[in-house]
Amino acid sequence: MIQRPCAKINLGLNIVSKRPDGYHNLETVFYPINLNDEICIEPVLDKEITKYQCSLSIKGINIEGDLQQNLIVKAYNILKKYYPQIPNVNVTLTKNIPTQAGMGGGSSDCAYTIKMLNEMFNLKMSIKDMQSFASKLGADCPFFINPQPSYATGIGEILTPIDINLSKYKIAIVKPPVMISTKEAFSNIIVKQPIKCCKEIVAQPIETWKEELINDFENSICTIHPEIGRIKNRLYDLGAIYASMTGSGSALFGIFEKEIGNLDCIFEDCYTHIV
Repeated sequence: MIQRPCAKINLGLNIVSKRPDGYHNLETVFYPINLNDEICIEPVLDKEITKYQCSLSIKGINIEGDLQQNLIVKAYNILKKYYPQIPNVNVTLTKNIPTQAGMGGGSSDCAYTIKMLNEMFNLKMSIKDMQSFASKLGADCPFFINPQPSYATGIGEILTPIDINLSKYKIAIVKPPVMISTKEAFSNIIVKQPIKCCKEIVAQPIETWKEELINDFENSICTIHPEIGRIKNRLYDLGAIYASMTGSGSALFGIFEKEIGNLDCIFEDCYTHIV
């Protein structure tokens, strides 16, 4: 089976409170975009193979670290505990969504793995069942079980579908070669309730977003990595109606009414993509 996990961008992101468990409650709008990885899962039918359960290979963008710690393998291992009838599998991931970008690529791969295993081996899980498993692997993983524009609260796992459609616009993605740790992202965060909820703002004309729709991580991260702020300003110079960092970065996006020029030439040394 082959499927194509999608990426997401955040339309606004507010850190609203600190939780007793050390995590933070947030408010954001997740919006899926047409930038996709590809996952191919094949069952291993040779019963003599007992060395592994989920064998993962990577093509495309390189992923560093132990592949057995990849969210795809973790998703398989969690399901295997509850559904031992799942056989060994070979998984090939073609990675197109940039890593450590705030675009949910790893979370999407994880969620789609759960969906694919559910379908391939007739596990009969509902969407809520799959979201429950996905939530064990990451705060934004449940979103990708049924990726539709959604208002997210809690740590990102409480999802309410909303009516927003950006299909008439061009969305430019620019990711500099910057890796941002969770510690960096939260280093200068001031927890507060926003003046206006991002769900309300995205319901307004997009021309109003620039003055009101805020990602709370931006100020903190731009202090450490000023190139983030320069890219955002450049997107506005190019004619973006709205520009922002997505998630905790380091990717940014600009929303344009018209086709824009060759981003590779404008943003040298950065990953770029237009959807």
